[in-house]
Amino acid sequence: MKKFRVGILGATGMVGQRFVSLLAHHPWFDVVVLAASPRSAGQEYRVAVEGRWMMTTPIPEAMAALTVLRVEEDIDAITSQVQLVFCALDLEKEKIKEIEEAYASRGIVVVSNNSAHRWTPDIPMLIPEVNGEHLELIHAQRKARGWTRGCIVVKPNCSLQSFVPVLHALRQYGIARVLVSTYQALSGAGKTLASWPEMQDNVIPFIGGEEEKTEKEPLKIWGRIVGDHVEPATTPLISATCVRVPVSDGHLATVSVSFAKKVTSDEIIAAWRQFSNPLTALKLPFAPEPFITYFSEDNRPQTNLDRMIGNGMGIAIGRLRPDPLFDWKFVALSHNTIRGAAGGAILIAELLVAKEYIHRPLSS
Repeated sequence: MKKFRVGILGATGMVGQRFVSLLAHHPWFDVVVLAASPRSAGQEYRVAVEGRWMMTTPIPEAMAALTVLRVEEDIDAITSQVQLVFCALDLEKEKIKEIEEAYASRGIVVVSNNSAHRWTPDIPMLIPEVNGEHLELIHAQRKARGWTRGCIVVKPNCSLQSFVPVLHALRQYGIARVLVSTYQALSGAGKTLASWPEMQDNVIPFIGGEEEKTEKEPLKIWGRIVGDHVEPATTPLISATCVRVPVSDGHLATVSVSFAKKVTSDEIIAAWRQFSNPLTALKLPFAPEPFITYFSEDNRPQTNLDRMIGNGMGIAIGRLRPDPLFDWKFVALSHNTIRGAAGGAILIAELLVAKEYIHRPLSS
């Protein structure tokens, strides 16, 4: 098949670099534009990230020589070359909204890793395996804004990825209350142990904005489309604590949950192992199989051992046991910059292709 021509906005940051590394050999997408702030503009990409390339693999040769363009000033040049952009900008929310809408108004599909548009009523916030049907909002979004080809779709916060899909597989039992604590990696802040030595032998008990996102965003994901917007769900009630830990990659969550219906451990494990993944038949390149993996060992999942399950796109679970205050508790893990950031956004883009929300490629 002809590849879709894509660009990456914010290509020099941690998540932008992850997009670059993951898209190097993608069978559907061809990265033809890398864009960043004016500080990096005009340089070859390899020069722009010299001394601050944070991936464990080398800079992909196909992108190393691309000249970095300016996200705003070069918008006409960028949009003339691509059909889709991945947004990994690190700017004020209002500025991000302005930029994303400017690209969409020019006929570009925008898949955003940012939080700016997560609560915009007609913009879907997607975990593809959980609420892919919310893409139907694109029709209302385009109609309201006068866009024909452009649209905006956003990925939810990285802290949700390990536990929301796991709970989604159990919704038939009526999830009433959830207590979740997330232990979040340094890469979630765009840093490494080398660049953040204060994190050595340390845990920081606060991450700005994370707890509110963790408590509220699942309700939009589990919401239903009403006319031209998503009506968020009213349950479950979620209480979250989010802390930063000295781990390179991988967000681990401990979860306690109470149900409206009585459910056994065997039924829970069966629901996880037999989860009917709506993406399976679509054969999307970044869709992991299986999506959810349950470990029966007491010492799994472990961040270092299991964050790359499903090439970093899978969810690992373990330690299911009774909870004396709730009903059940367990541990879940996902890779925060793959499943939780760039990889999750790429999977959204693949679903947009499969559902024909992106027009066919302009050229080979």
